[in-house]
Amino acid sequence: MAYRLFIANKNYSSWSMRPWVLLRALQIPFEEVLTPFDGAGSQQAFTHFSPTAKVPCLHDGERVVWDSLAILEYVAEDHATTWPGDRAARAWARCASAEMHSGFAALRDECSMNCALSIDLGTPSEALEKDLTRLDLLWQEGLDTFGGPWLAGDAFTAVDAMFAPVAVRIRGYGIKLGATAMTYNERLLAHPSVADWIEQGVAEPWVDEPHEADCIRGRRIIADRRRQA
Repeated sequence: MAYRLFIANKNYSSWSMRPWVLLRALQIPFEEVLTPFDGAGSQQAFTHFSPTAKVPCLHDGERVVWDSLAILEYVAEDHATTWPGDRAARAWARCASAEMHSGFAALRDECSMNCALSIDLGTPSEALEKDLTRLDLLWQEGLDTFGGPWLAGDAFTAVDAMFAPVAVRIRGYGIKLGATAMTYNERLLAHPSVADWIEQGVAEPWVDEPHEADCIRGRRIIADRRRQA
């Protein structure tokens, strides 16, 4: 029986993106079940498949796994290539993934994910600058230590999927990191599973106004890819 992965709008839902991208990248069969955000913030429809009324949520028969990082670990129990084969690389990848899962608060807050929009960020806050410095160092460390081209070695694994929404943010808000990190960011955006998610997000018919407002915040819109599609 294939997994059923419940997600929300691809244009906005960074947490949904992570397991979707990984499953596609590893060619693990799953059924996608997309429920759009309702614009009201209550997401009442999500209660039908998720105990927290949040996405993503994975169903495996009667079993329900309702957290993105828990989903990756659950998938890893049957698919060893979820994480790097080398123990040191695997430990680093898990640490970096957990840091992404619980950290980078300013990056999340000030640069909400939107696959369609390019926005003039303006002057980053001190907190965002701190997050970007840490992100640059973290990516540099992984690429230098394990030899690339992916964060923990020569294979795309869960840690790359965890940072896929960050790549969307970096491009969308015109953020600049060091040369090594920017090269990796472009590589991540070009990965077929990441590129497919972005393309489908841009093509979605729904516009969720609260998410749009959170992304724009009065800042200048440079481009809207929905108008170009």
